[in-house]
Amino acid sequence: MEQYVVKNQKKLALGYTTGSCAAAASKAAAAALLTGEPVRQVQLMTPKGIELLLDVEDLTRAPDCVRCAVRKDAGDDPDITHGMLVYAAVRKIPQGIAIDGGEGVGRVTRPGLAQPVGTAAINPGPRRQIAQALEETAASCGYTGGFSVEISIPHGEEIAARTFNPNLGIVGGLSVLGTSGIVEPMSEQALIDTIHLDIDARHAAGERTLLLCPGNYGEDFARDTLGLDITRGVKCSNFIGEALDYAVYRGFSGVLLIGHAGKLIKLAAGVFQTHSAYADARQEIFASHAALCGASPDTVRALMEAVTVDACLEILQREQMDRQVLDSISHKILAHLTHRTSAKAGRPFAVDYVIFTNTYGVLMQTAGAAACIRARREQENRQ
Repeated sequence: MEQYVVKNQKKLALGYTTGSCAAAASKAAAAALLTGEPVRQVQLMTPKGIELLLDVEDLTRAPDCVRCAVRKDAGDDPDITHGMLVYAAVRKIPQGIAIDGGEGVGRVTRPGLAQPVGTAAINPGPRRQIAQALEETAASCGYTGGFSVEISIPHGEEIAARTFNPNLGIVGGLSVLGTSGIVEPMSEQALIDTIHLDIDARHAAGERTLLLCPGNYGEDFARDTLGLDITRGVKCSNFIGEALDYAVYRGFSGVLLIGHAGKLIKLAAGVFQTHSAYADARQEIFASHAALCGASPDTVRALMEAVTVDACLEILQREQMDRQVLDSISHKILAHLTHRTSAKAGRPFAVDYVIFTNTYGVLMQTAGAAACIRARREQENRQ
């Protein structure tokens, strides 16, 4: 593609989704099936309004079928599917359009996702793209019948093991994704959409208190120290605010948030997108709360100059102020979490958390956290 966006003072190339690849391959295969002529390139209008001109690869014919591929180009986005071939095998049927997945395309095994259990993990957006591409081709060729199309992605099953799919209950391959048809570099929306799907799956499984872990540290601590089943939790990365908002929207009654202080301490400043590119504020939080608790100017200055949370804790322990300051910070974290969730829910919404570091263990937890953990363990044992 020749189109770009500018992010973080860099010019970054756009790419196109697996859904666009599947639609373009379907369009090329259908054209070759109906005309009998080889197709080398295919034009595709994406839902975003950007027209693509894509090369067609590996076109093969059978008596009743044409199969070809389009190669995924994620632009400058670090997309795990970049460079993979997405195939479409198209056949004539009397009427309608039937879309299924073949090799390397996952199958949905849990309710609550974008497709019903047992169907191919081809999301609604790509399905609409494929159907539209086939309808356009049929109209241009004067064909009034229907098509069946099977989408496949060689090596998709092994690549899928490195994605969220196993946690979501999508087995056997990758998902065919994309609402806009276009990949924007470092797309936050793609991550947020995945988090929403994971929350949907937990809701469909009957859970009403959501276990939320920002990262691997939180998951490891939840599993190894607290004895929780992390396969029933949701990893929300830096998007804590987005995950909380969606949990409220889906009707959960509360969340149990477990995470490393390096991320969650930022909540005391109302920072709900915890990536360092957006905000840090860790030293400022420690310094300001220490000052509120009566710390000397030298201690406040030392906290501002500290590099890590553990370094701040070391300073506070030396001054015998660690518990007092942590309690002050914890009170502010709870206030921000309660305001964000209950205000949006318009109803009681229980927010409990456990905040730790690998060096110091549990630093802060809400009054209800222990009971919430016990209830989850008991539920897990019953099931």
